[in-house]
Amino acid sequence: MNIDQKNIRNFCIIAHIDHGKSTLSDRLLETTKTVEGRKMKEQLLDQMDLERERGITIKMQPVQMQYEIDSIKYTLNLIDTPGHVDFAYEVSRSLAAVEGAVLLVDASQGIQAQTLTNLYFALEQDLEIIPVINKIDLPNADPEKVKKEIIHLIGCDAKDILAVSGKTGEGVSELLREIVDKIPAPSGDINSAPRALIFDSIYDSYKGVLAYVRVVDGEITKRDVLHMMVTSEESGIVEIGHFRPAYESCDKLISGDIGYIATGFKTVRECRVGDTITLKNEAKNKSFEHIKILPGYKEVQPVMYASFYPQDGDGYDVMRDAMEKLSLNDTSFHFEPESNIALGRGFRCGFLGLLHLEIIQERLIREFNVSATITTPSVVYKVTNKNRGESIEVYSPLQLPDPSTIETIEEPYAKVEVITPSEFVGNVMELMNTIRSTYKNTDYMDETRVQLTFETPLMDVLVDFHDQLKSATSGYASMNYEQIGYKESDLVRMDILIAGDHIDAFSRIVPRKWAVKEGKAMVLKLKDVISRQNFSIPIQAAIGGKIIARETISPYRKDVTAGLYGGDITRKRKLLEKQKKGKKRMASTGKVDIPSEAFVKVLRK
Repeated sequence: MNIDQKNIRNFCIIAHIDHGKSTLSDRLLETTKTVEGRKMKEQLLDQMDLERERGITIKMQPVQMQYEIDSIKYTLNLIDTPGHVDFAYEVSRSLAAVEGAVLLVDASQGIQAQTLTNLYFALEQDLEIIPVINKIDLPNADPEKVKKEIIHLIGCDAKDILAVSGKTGEGVSELLREIVDKIPAPSGDINSAPRALIFDSIYDSYKGVLAYVRVVDGEITKRDVLHMMVTSEESGIVEIGHFRPAYESCDKLISGDIGYIATGFKTVRECRVGDTITLKNEAKNKSFEHIKILPGYKEVQPVMYASFYPQDGDGYDVMRDAMEKLSLNDTSFHFEPESNIALGRGFRCGFLGLLHLEIIQERLIREFNVSATITTPSVVYKVTNKNRGESIEVYSPLQLPDPSTIETIEEPYAKVEVITPSEFVGNVMELMNTIRSTYKNTDYMDETRVQLTFETPLMDVLVDFHDQLKSATSGYASMNYEQIGYKESDLVRMDILIAGDHIDAFSRIVPRKWAVKEGKAMVLKLKDVISRQNFSIPIQAAIGGKIIARETISPYRKDVTAGLYGGDITRKRKLLEKQKKGKKRMASTGKVDIPSEAFVKVLRK
């Protein structure tokens, strides 16, 4: 099918988590008849089982729709984006491939923290913004109040704000017309040298690496040979096509198109996200110097690290293969081999947050049947040596040098923005006092909603702060954070001993002044998640050689005197003494099994 460039509209939907992006996408697919009614299902664009179960979007998903208005056929390329703060990088990447964005706001919840962040991303890209209020069918919806919030935020007219219901389909036809009228057509030159931006890539076992591309200039056909302008890799084309929403092959992609190219590459590293694709014959042409690399985006940098070790000693190769396959389909997941005296060979993995870690852990179990021992997540610390004055990066507590050689330890800090109803401001301030935060600013969005700004160590907000915030505000508050640099802190390494053995996976870097409190909380949590044995299990937290907290798991007790009747008391004492010696012997040789889920559970406060 031939596509006219002036009739193409490229847009994405941006919103806070759970504001109805995927549901609205379903209605758009239904209204444009992109998917037959018998094949339609909820959250159609969420491909993973995990996305459906949790009700969140993890991976961005493009789809092409055809829609006719006033006898003119338009091609609408939609990218459905995640809303959780951990996956903000997916949103920034999708925005580089479109000309407009539908800013979706829940009619009952109003503007949330991630709404603001995604809006700022879109404004930086100079995109056309279409404000939309969703879930107007809910009994507690208050569209007029939300409309005032949007006007206060972006300064638009009230008539420019659309009201829709992703559940019932109300207002969806009007939204499609607004997309066609407001979002500009692509402005690339179809006659110039081909250039395409890779905004995502995944690995397909049959077609190799699939590059999700936005063609900016020229056209790319199935007979062309690709040239990557950053990596200088070259490859023929296995297949090209569009997302409808399944892969549908075509003969060519033209300027303004969003589609996929099956490259035949065997690794995503050869086809990096953010690279610019041109053609081999253009690369050999003298005019190649005049083909400018498209402004891509920086490589995604993990903000949190944790080590994964196979639970079975011979499971290393299986885990490596599983992680390689995961990294092919998730370019934000980084891993590299490492070894540990206690845990053996494993991998140090980089994540975008705790949710990202949980997703990877769950996918390892479901897709590859691999269970892992996970060390306590950590951020990257900068440690300056006292003698040489050199600075090293420390990714885990086990890498922390001897305290006597450390001059300073610096940790990453983040700016945290919290949006909350005004009646919960006191609760939020109390919560912020439980972490090492510094209050910066208060901004009243309206008479009932407040935006609070803080600076805090990144580690304090990564693990379970989001859950605590929801609990403190009855689920009404939302948050967003961004890294702002490093600051010096007084930190120490806290070790955990179980039955006298150092468990490296539970070692943590903690503030010195909070070490005792953290140690007590840690041993209490471990006491709850570790099963009882036939012998007593001491659980201790230590800094260096000093024990700062202890709990003991009491043993099972078998009544060895139950079979006795009458007789001298010494008979009972002999049996009890024999049992006592047996328990002592078991304690010296017994092994405590720690369930894999314990390694993530202990992080929750």
